[in-house]
Amino acid sequence: MTTFRKKPVEIEAVRCRDVLFEPYPSLPFWMQMAINGRRIVKVAPNVGLQIATLEGTMSAEPDDWIIRGVKGEIYPCKPDVFEATYEPVEDKQP
Repeated sequence: MTTFRKKPVEIEAVRCRDVLFEPYPSLPFWMQMAINGRRIVKVAPNVGLQIATLEGTMSAEPDDWIIRGVKGEIYPCKPDVFEATYEPVEDKQP
């Protein structure tokens, strides 16, 4: 058996609860476009979102993270998996 390590990639992510409760203009542009294109549909504030992914429609609960991957794909991620997999990237602006 061969062992592999995940390559370090940068992703963008937002908490599902922010999408549910924050004003639309404060959301990242990619999230606004996904909502406009109906790739992301709000179910109800305390229920979550429905996200159209390459694997079919997936549900996101308020504590989940919504990730925009390196190829623009959008998918939900449970908080424990997110914390084990990702860490914040320092701002690159001078």
